[in-house]
Amino acid sequence: MSAERAIAYIDGYNLYHGICDARLQSSRWLDLRELSRSLLKPQQRLVLVRYFTTMVRNNPPKAERQSTFIEALRAGGGIEVDFGHFLSKAVKCPGCGHEWAKHEEKKTDVNIAVRILDDAFDDRFDVAMVVSGDSDLVPAIESVHARFPDKRIIVAFPPRRQSAELKRVANESFTIGKGKIRSNRLPDPIITPDGITLQAPRGWLPASP
Repeated sequence: MSAERAIAYIDGYNLYHGICDARLQSSRWLDLRELSRSLLKPQQRLVLVRYFTTMVRNNPPKAERQSTFIEALRAGGGIEVDFGHFLSKAVKCPGCGHEWAKHEEKKTDVNIAVRILDDAFDDRFDVAMVVSGDSDLVPAIESVHARFPDKRIIVAFPPRRQSAELKRVANESFTIGKGKIRSNRLPDPIITPDGITLQAPRGWLPASP
């Protein structure tokens, strides 16, 4: 019997904030391919990781750390990155009347939904593993079930992230354990195919003894 083809769809901000909420900041230098492989069953073969994120705005140090991480992920191949965007909207304090700009991440859930459906129609996977706790993905998963009943959807909740609705529509669901996060870190440093050296940002790996 041939192995089931699996694609991982990773909601970058959902995973990142779950890691931080679980106090796993020293494991942010995370190897998403190896993490995804470690979550699959023996009969399943990882064929691609799709990583969905939005580039940080108005904070150059954070943007630089994020860019370094994305380039480190790309250096090893086997991963495609889809970008959303931040939408700025005015927020007003009802008490004092002070106004400020609030930036909200947009399009990530839509991008994930479109990719899952596209890949299902193109028969690129037998199993889709969705790493997210965002219930906005429920309609896309339901659509895959309706149109492709032989394809399975697994939901892997990031630490401190849960959704009863996602759990309801998934063929299988579980929470990613802290041990999986800690044991699947990227090498440091990473040398890209172009010969560029990338080092983990300060605090993204445990301090050396």
